[in-house]
Amino acid sequence: MLSVKNIVKQYANHRALNNVSFDIQTGSIFGLLGPNGAGKTSLIRIINQITAPDEGIVLFDGEKLQPSHISSIGYLPEERGLYKKMEIGEQVIYLSRLKGLSQPEALNRAKYWFEKLDMQTWWKKKVEDLSKGMQQKVQFIASVIHEPRLIILDEPFSGFDPVNADVIKNEILELNKRGATIIFSTHRMESVEQLCDSIVLLHRSKKILEGKVKDIRNSFRDDTYKIQCRPNDEIPQENGIFEILKRSVHDDYTELTLKLEAGKTTNEALAFLLPKVEILSLTEVIPTIHEIFVQKVTGTD
Repeated sequence: MLSVKNIVKQYANHRALNNVSFDIQTGSIFGLLGPNGAGKTSLIRIINQITAPDEGIVLFDGEKLQPSHISSIGYLPEERGLYKKMEIGEQVIYLSRLKGLSQPEALNRAKYWFEKLDMQTWWKKKVEDLSKGMQQKVQFIASVIHEPRLIILDEPFSGFDPVNADVIKNEILELNKRGATIIFSTHRMESVEQLCDSIVLLHRSKKILEGKVKDIRNSFRDDTYKIQCRPNDEIPQENGIFEILKRSVHDDYTELTLKLEAGKTTNEALAFLLPKVEILSLTEVIPTIHEIFVQKVTGTD
């Protein structure tokens, strides 16, 4: 659906984006990740046509991004963008009209979403009278009410308690199931693993990682395993098969974190351990997206 090709954005003496390219597949949930200052917001503004790139091009369904595409895009910004003194119902309808909905259509869809998110009593409330989480619900509705084909969510769970975060997460999944392509920008890596098909990681204005979440995690596997066994005598640290990275002793089991030596297999590790301990479980440790994010951004192993 979206192709970002060789985008460069310069602000005075700061290059916010430096030759960034990636593709977003139609119908996917795509994670746009990076530490603060990486260039994510600059890229989101370019896709929303708030600003333009200095170099490069963005294609929407194969066409150069243009004003006619705005009605096909929904944007939930991280910062609050609502009118504080305006009634909620009136405001949602107004924002819907700006996206091309007729007055009756905007009213019907607003009523549908207010009922769906249990907000029926909010219609006459003003934004300034709402909590942060309640305001975020209103902004979410304003972002999706016109049924955009591309939805950009920047920290969509900001201000939500766990219950409402789950409500919005389920709505995001439902919108995706109905065909919407979603760009998801967040610092909550657990949400990335739960929701995203693919990601791109920006750092210091450049792309440093891209791919499917599953493939990226698998590419960072390093032959590390956790083994739970019955409390036992000391296992030799130097055994030529694995290194014991961590040992945790509990009341009814001991957990060992092992890293296999080069060329060694789990079968060899088990053959060494079985005469000495009773194995309860063996689990491979595959790095999380959070751990990969930290490793790539800090340059640590």
